[in-house]
Amino acid sequence: MSHEGDLYDDRHIAFLERLWGEGYLSPGGRDEIARTLAGLDLSGKTVVDIGCGAGGVTVELARSFGAGRVIGLDVEEPVCAAARRRVAKAGLADRVEIRKVEPGPLPLPDASVDMVFSKDSIVHIHDKDFLAREAFRVLRPGGWFAASDWLISHDGEPTPAMKTYLAAEDLDFGMASPDRYRKALAGAGFVDVEMENRNPFFRVAMREDLARLEGPERAEFDKLLSPPEIDRQIRTWKTMIPVLDSGEHCPHLFRARKPG
Repeated sequence: MSHEGDLYDDRHIAFLERLWGEGYLSPGGRDEIARTLAGLDLSGKTVVDIGCGAGGVTVELARSFGAGRVIGLDVEEPVCAAARRRVAKAGLADRVEIRKVEPGPLPLPDASVDMVFSKDSIVHIHDKDFLAREAFRVLRPGGWFAASDWLISHDGEPTPAMKTYLAAEDLDFGMASPDRYRKALAGAGFVDVEMENRNPFFRVAMREDLARLEGPERAEFDKLLSPPEIDRQIRTWKTMIPVLDSGEHCPHLFRARKPG
């Protein structure tokens, strides 16, 4: 999670996939996707996946959750290339498209998709009001914005412990509070806003990750990056766990509906 150069080059993609599963650059895999989508029917629907990463989520939306068409968007070419390979391998090129995009407005027409989805990627988008307005714009009436994201529990200045963690991550995170998200979604016009704090899951998952990084798998992780880089990853995890334990770092799932 903490590295220099491209945020997600091929080496770091391989490292994160070893840690979190093939095609996944954040924890929880398919189970977290299912939890985010619980009760929502994607059958035949058009879905845009913001921050599609290496394509594990994007492929699952079509293969396991029945989406008729999925458009994966990301700002980095290495992950888009990995995602395209994954789509081709899955035989889903007729239903899944991967686009490298520039930061800014979503490159989609108004009212053109049934769902805006994202798994742990929109933390990189600092302006949550703009994000909510864009999601609202591209959704058809009755469509859903369903996502998971890494949140901070409060507005205002982070605690020293959180600042230490954010510095260790060095990923240009734009964390927002649950209250800020609610206001952004409501301000854009969304209704039926629901949020679920996933801090309890992350407190367990990150400890399991740390045990793997420091345990018998260490040699395999060293091969994917390098011993000094894995040392840096371990330091990052060790700064993350205290802010998870305090509740200040509180990843959430959320969903909101465009009226119609």
